[in-house]
Amino acid sequence: MATPPLLQLTDISLTFGGDPVFDNLSLTVHQGDRVALVGRNGSGKSTLMKVMAGLVEADRGDRVVPTGSSVGYMEQDPDLSGFETLGDFAASELAASEMYRVERASEGLKFDPERPVATASGGERRRAALAKLMAEAPDLMLLDEPTNHLDIEAISWLEDELKSTRKGFVLISHDRRFLSELTRATLWIDRGVVRRQEQGFSAFEAWRDKAWDEEDTQRHKLDRKIKAEGRWAVEGISARRTRNQGRLRALQDLRKERSSQIRRQGSAALELTAGPKSGKKVIEAKGITHAFGDTTIVRGFDITIQRGDRVAFVGPNGVGKTTLIKILTGELAPDEGSVKLGTNLVPAIFDQSRAQLDPDASLWDSLTQDRGMRVSGSSDQVMVRGAPRHVVGYLKDFLFDERQARAPVRSLSGGEKARLLLAKLLARESNLLVLDEPTNDLDVETLDLLQELLDDYDGTVMLISHDRDFLDRVATTTVAMEGRGRATVYAGGWSDYQAQKRADAAPEKKARQAPKQDSAAPATKPEPKPLLSFTERHRLEELPEVIDRLTAEIAKLEQFLAEPDLFTKAPLKFRKATDALVERQTALAGAEEEWLELAEKAEEA
Repeated sequence: MATPPLLQLTDISLTFGGDPVFDNLSLTVHQGDRVALVGRNGSGKSTLMKVMAGLVEADRGDRVVPTGSSVGYMEQDPDLSGFETLGDFAASELAASEMYRVERASEGLKFDPERPVATASGGERRRAALAKLMAEAPDLMLLDEPTNHLDIEAISWLEDELKSTRKGFVLISHDRRFLSELTRATLWIDRGVVRRQEQGFSAFEAWRDKAWDEEDTQRHKLDRKIKAEGRWAVEGISARRTRNQGRLRALQDLRKERSSQIRRQGSAALELTAGPKSGKKVIEAKGITHAFGDTTIVRGFDITIQRGDRVAFVGPNGVGKTTLIKILTGELAPDEGSVKLGTNLVPAIFDQSRAQLDPDASLWDSLTQDRGMRVSGSSDQVMVRGAPRHVVGYLKDFLFDERQARAPVRSLSGGEKARLLLAKLLARESNLLVLDEPTNDLDVETLDLLQELLDDYDGTVMLISHDRDFLDRVATTTVAMEGRGRATVYAGGWSDYQAQKRADAAPEKKARQAPKQDSAAPATKPEPKPLLSFTERHRLEELPEVIDRLTAEIAKLEQFLAEPDLFTKAPLKFRKATDALVERQTALAGAEEEWLELAEKAEEA
């Protein structure tokens, strides 16, 4: 016998400001469901979750929670008024004998229950709200971006807790790895329609792309039918005095259907232009030591960052990742050691604190009053990578509409603030990008675009992120900061760092466990096998396709250059084709050599 649902929404309709958010929406969540709630920024995910929690009342429809079932919601901006400490708030619904639940959650989520509410940061308040929900353990947990303000260790703790619980949960998150590890069903909000698939987030993108392909096919068929019927209506005028009125009404209905279809929101038009090339050696640090009071941030740290490197800094919150980057970029002097910056550096910085945004300023003023974007003598233009653009047109590139241009920054969601920061950052030419938590609040599609931009960026990137999937996709080097001044450089991204850390720990463990060897028998240490980084594995997979493409292009160019009299008839085309041929032949030789090196390394590993 099927268990009754923990939550049921039936024919829910909701309108904000004249625009429908949902119309005739129905869904159910059952005991033990593990559901990813996904959709573009602004699609209504948080609003739907508040409807599920009973915090937002729909214009029409029913919300049913069976008697005896409990639903808990993690508030993004919890109201802590009336509570003295974070622990008092987190334990407010628990019996005194259950306080241990809050203490356990506070250890995993890394916040101090004794912290006075008056001095707690926004991140600490959110962690207290999450601890409250985890300690109360309702039958259905509604989690809206729970990993924001958590470091990787706390994310891992939360992931393990949710994996082991028998409770149901609905989860909104930008963290791909977190969603893929935890969910077994997906709710997808797209233009006010909610679809459900009984597969976790790992299957979402293939499902979404298939749905959009089918939609495009149907729209194309409808357009063709409207065009054919419209031609009949026009051409039939002279041929018939009495036209088929039923057919004309059907044409009108087709046109109404077409006009009522809601267009998909486009992707942000992100573009990143590197400025003048920096020197080959961007940063060289030797013997860096720095402390705040009794806390050592880094001790005896060495690193050389070359042009084109993508260096990720990982570690617990408060370990000093931002401080180390400030030392390496020359913003802060180390207590000991030296930092040498390369020549011709043009940095651009993405600040996780959003300090570059004035909450009372409008989006319009945030861009036009920016010193680096201001266009002299024009109040409606901004300078974007050396060329003036109308401020509204540039905002539209980042998915803001004209009505938002005069709205205050404080009215924006977290994802919209992140996009506005990107708009300011990407307007500048640079050759050194410093990205401090750029992935917070961005939807999956924008994260994909940001990753592609960084892949193509002809400069150097230093980034801090707790998004393991993003680190694997972007980083070529990882600096792991593990506290007590220890900072270690590893090749590759997050998964590579973890693999190398395990490999380093294994010989130590074996040495502790191994019995003493006969002194007569010389100890032999096997040569360590080289590991392919995530980037190298990806490159090895894509190189055959690159080689095939270059080979095909070379063949076409050789065929073109073989035409008789080409040089005399079109000397400019001949010269351009010759240059292109030499360039592709050089690239092919390099690609083949790179493939051989990586293939050998893979075999050895």
